Amino acid sequence: MFREMRRKKQQLPAGEAAAILETGTTGVLAVHGDDGYPYTVPLNYVALDGRLYFHSAKSGHKLDAIARDGKASFCVIGQDELAPALYTTLFRSVVVFGRLRVVEDPAELRASIEALADKYSPEEPTEKRDAEIERFYDALCMIALEPEHITGKECIELTRQRKP
Repeated sequence: MFREMRRKKQQLPAGEAAAILETGTTGVLAVHGDDGYPYTVPLNYVALDGRLYFHSAKSGHKLDAIARDGKASFCVIGQDELAPALYTTLFRSVVVFGRLRVVEDPAELRASIEALADKYSPEEPTEKRDAEIERFYDALCMIALEPEHITGKECIELTRQRKP
């Protein structure tokens, strides 16, 4: 169903792709937007229990697209370093294909919100985090991406560095 990576020798091992998803801070979500146009939006996210979670307002372009077609891809760039002498960048990235859904279960909703807050404000006390969540809770929507296919890739220059 999903294409094999054309440049297989540049494919990252699954564990390295998972590490990029775990430590990344921003990715770009692509959905089937209005009038057949792709719609992409940069988002903060958190990886939790094999899924990726995003926060959202309760209405808008993204949610309209998800209601129409839950298929999506999400790309995270784990490394992107200019290499001017090589006329390129030294990159590592991951693309996740899967299906999106709005989180309805109260326990999953709370756990994903807390995980997102902990990821982006790890030094904040639990009481402050909980107060902030409560302040925005009624206006907050969480979206889950259930991965169906994940690939990681690095530039050929980094692949060559792996070889002894």
